[in-house]
Amino acid sequence: MSHYVIGDVQGCYDELVALCTKVKFEPQKDKLIFAGDLVNRGPKSLEVLNFCIENRESVKAVLGNHDFYLLYLIEHQKRNKSLKQIFEANNLDEINKWLKGLPLLLKIKIKTNIYWIAHAGIPFLWDFKIAQQLSKEIQSAIRNDAYNLFENMWGDTPSLWNLELEKYKRQRLIINYFTRMRFTDKKGALKLKKKDLTPEKNHIPWFEQTKNNLKDNEKIIFGHWAALNGKTNLDNIIGIDTGCVWGNKLTAIRLEDEKLFHVSKK
Repeated sequence: MSHYVIGDVQGCYDELVALCTKVKFEPQKDKLIFAGDLVNRGPKSLEVLNFCIENRESVKAVLGNHDFYLLYLIEHQKRNKSLKQIFEANNLDEINKWLKGLPLLLKIKIKTNIYWIAHAGIPFLWDFKIAQQLSKEIQSAIRNDAYNLFENMWGDTPSLWNLELEKYKRQRLIINYFTRMRFTDKKGALKLKKKDLTPEKNHIPWFEQTKNNLKDNEKIIFGHWAALNGKTNLDNIIGIDTGCVWGNKLTAIRLEDEKLFHVSKK
């Protein structure tokens, strides 16, 4: 059995199939773990979701910001051009139910090694026990649309974690850390406006602070940040989004030996 973590697919179904062929994925014994953003921008989001559902016994995934966007559209019966096929699909209810069951954080244990998988990352402000609890909290809120989650999840504030945050403000910040984070300041406040890699005062790549939270047998794998092209210059925090939807590559990492596999955009 092999475990493959795959970066942001974003509707690039043909490349996903090519990558599965390259790693010789066997659904009966192997596992695929998607690091979020299964849909949007690319041409075949419906095919990607159907692939996951058809292979659900072999597939795990975390929610990314684009997946949340799809859930929002479904919840409010709105439409989006790039996701049109999904809204016209006969199995829309099944897709919605499957997505709503996904967490924001996964823990995968391979022998003595532990891999934490989140779409954008994990802020240094949370230890892993807290991060797991917060993922479960949002999963519950998604199922129940607690505090009108899908209506109130959008926005850049609040930006800094505080245990006293309540209701939709708390939910919004948890989701933003897990799915939108790139830079934070020294205190851990999100700096969501900045996306490029040019140095800027008090804009710290989140992993430069989180790296100190990891034990020797722990690593984080994340997507979301295509501009990095997978490069964090760290051994214990691995970027897996290599910008397939932007014309670059779709990447997988096999956890058993941490070998990387790539396919180029077709």
